[in-house]
Amino acid sequence: MADVKVTKAERKGEEEGRALSRRGELFPSLFPLSTRDFFSTSPFSLMRRLTEDMDRAFSTWIGRGIEEPALWMPAIEVQQKDNKLKVVADLPGINKDDVKVEVTDDSLIIQGERKHEEEEKREGYYHSERTYGNFYRSIPLPEGAKIEDAQADFKNGCLEVTIPVPEAARKARQVPIRAAAEEAAKKAQAA
Repeated sequence: MADVKVTKAERKGEEEGRALSRRGELFPSLFPLSTRDFFSTSPFSLMRRLTEDMDRAFSTWIGRGIEEPALWMPAIEVQQKDNKLKVVADLPGINKDDVKVEVTDDSLIIQGERKHEEEEKREGYYHSERTYGNFYRSIPLPEGAKIEDAQADFKNGCLEVTIPVPEAARKARQVPIRAAAEEAAKKAQAA
């Protein structure tokens, strides 16, 4: 039987492989990849997969097996049209009195508290669950926004804030597109 010598580099590669498989227990979407696939995959794809794993790890079960709700942020849509900045925030299940809208020189701040209470009663069974949490969103305003004329309307869980803004001076110039073959022909003629 022949002796096989294992170099330090091979031993290090085996140790890295075992470490990667141990990490696969924590981050399953990243580490079914082989080492070769891991290093040849786009870094943006790896970051997205890692972020998804981290979100899953920290958003559901924390501590002693108690389910914690994930951090909630209201969906926001921002649109600038007809010299007005319109911000729409979806706030389902939130009362108007639990929301505060503030406009500063450079930002629009929407903050409030979300309260959720659930109660279930059946014969011989009672379950009550309450979750509370604050939210805070800050939207930068364009220069020259007329904050004194800001208006906010709340209807059916939808907050709409409108702020007059000056029309943005646009400096645009159309750029002609040349074909690469034409450019090569011009250079050849010039030479």
